[in-house]
Amino acid sequence: MKKILHILLDRYRILKLSGVEYAKYKGVKIGDNCRFLTSTVGSEPWLIEIGNWVTVTSGVRFITHDGSTWLIRDEKGRRQLFRRIIVGNNVFIGINSIIMPGVKIDDNVIIAAGSVVTKSVPNNVIVGGNPARIIGDFDNYKKKVLENYISNSEIDFKKSYRTRVEEVLDSSFKPYMSK
Repeated sequence: MKKILHILLDRYRILKLSGVEYAKYKGVKIGDNCRFLTSTVGSEPWLIEIGNWVTVTSGVRFITHDGSTWLIRDEKGRRQLFRRIIVGNNVFIGINSIIMPGVKIDDNVIIAAGSVVTKSVPNNVIVGGNPARIIGDFDNYKKKVLENYISNSEIDFKKSYRTRVEEVLDSSFKPYMSK
């Protein structure tokens, strides 16, 4: 009964608290001006540290231990491995990405959606894939966005969200993959 009550209270907190508030409640250290859109903070949330201006999108998972050590045991018993995860400043972690134990993500980094980050990520890069690898340069991406994408000052926020999106929609498609 106590376990059920604990689960219900946790679900209530997920619904009532903002993502940042919930993550902090669970023990994640979070800086300023962050967006935390997932409630999955792992089994050791106190081992996770998030810098300033970080977006953690929905479905992102932080894994701070190696569960496969359950298979390895001898007369001393099962082995354990726990490692911290540190995320720097000005980082975007795309939907359904997985950040593995012992990963440090430096500043000005974009993690593409669905990435599995198994190694630490240096400053000023874009990474993606499974396992994640460097696929771009943050500064080049920033320049492209500033030169080609619509700015907030050009959007009429008095209109509905749908209308605003329709008015600024880029109707082009990406090129086809090569065979």
